[in-house]
Amino acid sequence: MSEATRPGLNLRSPHGEALTAVEGRSLWQDARRRLFANRAAVLSLIVIAVIAFVSIVGPELAPWTYDQIDWDHVEATPPSLETKHYFGTDTVGRDLLARTLFGGRVSLTVGLLATLVALVIGVTVGAVAGYLGGKVDQLLMRFVDLMYAVPLTFFVIILMVLFGRNFILMFLAIGCVEWLTMARIVRGQTLALKQKEFMEAARAAGGSSWSIILRHVMPNVLGVVVVYVTLTIPQVILLESFLSFLGLGVQEPMTSWGMLISEGAQEMEANPRTLIIPAAFLTIALFCFNFLGDGLRDALDPKDR
Repeated sequence: MSEATRPGLNLRSPHGEALTAVEGRSLWQDARRRLFANRAAVLSLIVIAVIAFVSIVGPELAPWTYDQIDWDHVEATPPSLETKHYFGTDTVGRDLLARTLFGGRVSLTVGLLATLVALVIGVTVGAVAGYLGGKVDQLLMRFVDLMYAVPLTFFVIILMVLFGRNFILMFLAIGCVEWLTMARIVRGQTLALKQKEFMEAARAAGGSSWSIILRHVMPNVLGVVVVYVTLTIPQVILLESFLSFLGLGVQEPMTSWGMLISEGAQEMEANPRTLIIPAAFLTIALFCFNFLGDGLRDALDPKDR
């Protein structure tokens, strides 16, 4: 081992100044550092984690279940520590706290699962279309254009009417219409990556098209996909809330934030609390997901380094 490369050796510049070795950082290490420096994104991540935690654990620890009726208060009652209705009850005597937390569990679950469905379909279609090109690209992109021509909300409503309302069909139907933009984004990124040197080297090494897509294309578009996922989740939650507001969402006795808002809107004058509380939870969650998406976009954008 030479003197210049010996560990722990103090190197000096030609002018005699001591040189300090700078530890290199990977793309993800640099992105994590930039993300944690964004206070709005970090605070949003904490708030989302808290909302998810209380939505998962809260209904199990609450003194009342989401579908349990307090027969001693079979009408809207104000919050009370004595009756253990900390948010009060709705118009039929069900605990509003338990229903809001359980509704958050349903809304967040639909948002995550529908986004996962959109992620799988969108990334696969976009990567295949961008890499293979030619007639495959034309066929897939014309299908995407055709789907764009159909109002997405109308398409989801048709699916719900034809196949009935249930929890699984809801996130599948929403996910099947939310993948279009993701496919276009991934296709554009794949077209840019297709001419890179490492892609040429992979093809020269005899890699098959599917192997190159899985091992080289998808990992390199992951940063853009992560950002878009954080922006898709609030869109899906909002769409689920809209469907539940129209009465096409989850069925009783299950509930969601959208269904609670729909019920609260009918009793807004007599009992505004039933509208304000679930609407506040939904608004906070949507804002936090958008702030987190903006923070991830800034952290992963190479132009900002």
